[in-house]
Amino acid sequence: MELSNRKRRVYLDLRHRYEPRNVKLVVIAESPPASGRYFCDSTGSPSEALFAALMKQLRLSPTTKEEGLREFQQSGWLLVDATYEPVDKVTRSRRDKIIDRDYPLLRDDLAALVSDRSTPLILIKENVCRILEPKLTHDGFNVLNRGRVIYFPASGRQKDFFRQFGAILDSHSP
Repeated sequence: MELSNRKRRVYLDLRHRYEPRNVKLVVIAESPPASGRYFCDSTGSPSEALFAALMKQLRLSPTTKEEGLREFQQSGWLLVDATYEPVDKVTRSRRDKIIDRDYPLLRDDLAALVSDRSTPLILIKENVCRILEPKLTHDGFNVLNRGRVIYFPASGRQKDFFRQFGAILDSHSP
């Protein structure tokens, strides 16, 4: 368990560098990938699937990941993972159990990141939506999905992601 706690701290340290002062939107994804291509790792490529998809939502075209992360931060958006244990290479049932197990860590993390629970949250990926939306809503967080799933932007789902994410974001716009 100590190794996973140490890895979690590494991911959180990377994320902290790009946390906006005033969080306007929290995007909750599943977990850092086993490949190590973590969203908040500035040494990665701006063409990484989730990163590129979120840059497109913001209508940004960064030439480096560092530039994109800074613009993401300036927009007030923040990406948080449901768990910081990579789960993309484990079975679906194991993945769901880990996300459920780590919910208290996520809840406490969100409470520390947002000044009040009315800050909008958007959940990405079917299992994240299914497991976390009821829990987050019960705990008073403002989940914009309202039962709508957003597919992960890979394996041919990039257009679905753009449409689904945009529709949820548009439904929140004043």
